[in-house]
Amino acid sequence: MKQKKVVDIWTLMSLVILGLYVLFLLFPLYALLKSAVIGESGGFSLEWFVKFFSLKYYSQTLINSFNVTVMTTILSLILGIPLAYFYNMYEIKFKGFLQILIILCSMSAPFIGAYAWIQLLGRSGIVTVFIKNLTGITVPNIYGFNGILLVLTLQLFPLVFLYVSGALKNIDNSLLEASDNMGCTGINRFFKVVIPLCMPTILAAALLVFMRAFADFGTPLLIGEGFRVFPVEIYVQFLGETGTNYNFAAAISVIAILITAVIFLFQKFLSSRFAFTMNALHPIEKKKAKGLFNVFIHLYSYLIVGIAFLPQIYIAYQSFQNTSGKLFKAGYSFNSYTAALKRMSKAIPNTFIIGGLALVMVIILAVFIAYLVVRRKNTMNTAIDTMSMLPYIIPGSVVGIALVMAFNKKPLALTGTAAIMVIALIIRRLPYTIRSSVATLQQIPLTVEEAAISLGCSKLSAFFKVTVPMMANGIISGAILSWVTIITELSTAIILYNTRTVTLTLAIYTFVTRGNYGYAAALATILSGFTVISLLIFMKVSKSKDITI
Repeated sequence: MKQKKVVDIWTLMSLVILGLYVLFLLFPLYALLKSAVIGESGGFSLEWFVKFFSLKYYSQTLINSFNVTVMTTILSLILGIPLAYFYNMYEIKFKGFLQILIILCSMSAPFIGAYAWIQLLGRSGIVTVFIKNLTGITVPNIYGFNGILLVLTLQLFPLVFLYVSGALKNIDNSLLEASDNMGCTGINRFFKVVIPLCMPTILAAALLVFMRAFADFGTPLLIGEGFRVFPVEIYVQFLGETGTNYNFAAAISVIAILITAVIFLFQKFLSSRFAFTMNALHPIEKKKAKGLFNVFIHLYSYLIVGIAFLPQIYIAYQSFQNTSGKLFKAGYSFNSYTAALKRMSKAIPNTFIIGGLALVMVIILAVFIAYLVVRRKNTMNTAIDTMSMLPYIIPGSVVGIALVMAFNKKPLALTGTAAIMVIALIIRRLPYTIRSSVATLQQIPLTVEEAAISLGCSKLSAFFKVTVPMMANGIISGAILSWVTIITELSTAIILYNTRTVTLTLAIYTFVTRGNYGYAAALATILSGFTVISLLIFMKVSKSKDITI
């Protein structure tokens, strides 16, 4: 009599996760591609792609996006790399406070910075008016290319700082001592030793900045005026006030995916050319800089971070000003907070419910996928690992559009529900949590699990009772940082939300577009408060004074 083949629990888990990816990632992308190649006649056609590239009105948006994205990436590297170097190589006073400010700069939604800079340096901004009255000089126009570049650079250079700081912690101090002995010091050592050692991480940071800048549409939508960029065109074609064209929006979305895929593969190629491993047996010892150089380090660090953090300071100040409708008046009060929370009473609960559900699923899936990828390597799990990275190269607005096109009718009509927003957040944030979980699991010896199994534990019990607790710190730390990005998400949410599923970020965006800046400032300050609390919890749980990526 033949024995029935028992399906291994991990094989079953692989099939379930693969099925989820097929349903919620590959199927929406298929729906997007299908819509992109359906012409006005209803048959197969490439007319929307031809329209985009043949008309300068549309193709110029791609050129504009590349110009602002490339410049943002370059400037972010120029600002972020020296800041990380100074922070990790030298003693800086109040460095813990400085790092929290840097993190807050990177974690806030870019469009919040855009509206704050308009309040500061716009045509009627307080700084613009002050300088005009004092000196008669007119501040250069902040709208268009210059404004987008300013906002995105100040919001994204902290990501470079975090990445490069992580790389610097892996450099063995003996390498720097050896370069000192050979007469390579100061700026020469920075360019000839430190930069080459950090190059794989610098390339990874450059890719992340490029992707974030290329996909952002909230900033150019608010401050761009006539400077039209790629993500805004996708949004306008899909949800425009003057008319929509879903097929054209789908075609532009496909072009966006192809572009980001090419950039991603190019970065992977460059990284492979510079790939090597480092193990800091003797971590870098921070030194106290002397004389003018010490003054320069502190001035550079606090000036750059101070300028980047200025919008959040102004928003917090503005949130306590008295308002009358859309106008500010003399005096201070909590009126903006009470009015904003009354008008958008569901925003905070929705943020915690939708974000919390997404976070729980992200943690669960990331832990299982990391285990499958590291411990159960096979063709199916390799496919899962590959699919898990696809959202990394897909702009958030494109993810939102793809989900709407896939799930706008029965049998799975999810459009307009909280469920589709949760799914979008899971898709968007899962790749980052998977990578951090994989890194944590790779440090845990397989022999620990094997010992538990030999003592009578089942495979699943060994996983939950031994492996997961050993991964706990890494999981919790990654979860808290994921939470911060979840509560500031805008690009997918603005495509998927309705009046019942408004979150804090969406409520802020709505008030900004309506000109209710006091209300927007109040909610933005609350959001910043949640971010600060999350970061403090992260530092407490991880028992680390430094945050790196």
